Formats: sequence, structure tokens, C-alpha cells
Amino acid sequence: MSMVQTGKVDLSSNQPIETRGGNTSTFTRVDFPTPFPSGSQVIVLAQTQTFNGPETPGIRLHDVTPEGFLIRFNEVNVNANVRSDGRHATETVGWVATTV
Repeated sequence: MSMVQTGKVDLSSNQPIETRGGNTSTFTRVDFPTPFPSGSQVIVLAQTQTFNGPETPGIRLHDVTPEGFLIRFNEVNVNANVRSDGRHATETVGWVATTV
């Protein structure tokens, strides 16, 4: 039997884009309202719900656990010549977490 939780978080970015895989120092921790049972395999789906900034706020997730996950905006990083500045206005991000 699956367990589902939902929520939202107001998120912004005042950091440059992150180009180093695994560096989560600028991520925001989101804790689930109720932790999933220990040992659960949890997936998180997140989507920006507002349109407050002109650039596309790419969402990066990391470290999804039964207790929560890390999230940040990481704007466009096509290659070394095509990058945004990484800064983004506050947007509301809705999320759904479920066990698989």
C-alpha cells in the first residue's frame, strides 16, 4: 500500500548556478509533515506553481529520504558559454511524495 504526502515551499535563489555535482550547500531542506516508515523507498515530484521571475527556475532535488528531501532552483546551464546567473525571485513549488 502506497503512502502519499503533499506540500509546498516558497523557494528563491540568490546563489550562482551550481555546476558541481553533489554540492548541496545551497539547497533547502524540506521535512515531510509525517516521516514515511523507516526503510521506505520514497519518490518526490516537484513543480513550480507560480511565474514571478522571467527565467525558467530549474528544480533540482537531492537526498530524498523517508524524512524529507533537499531542493533548490538551478537555472539554465546549457554549457560553459550558455548559463544564467542563477538568481531567481521567490516562487511557490508544490511537491508530491509517495512510496513505491
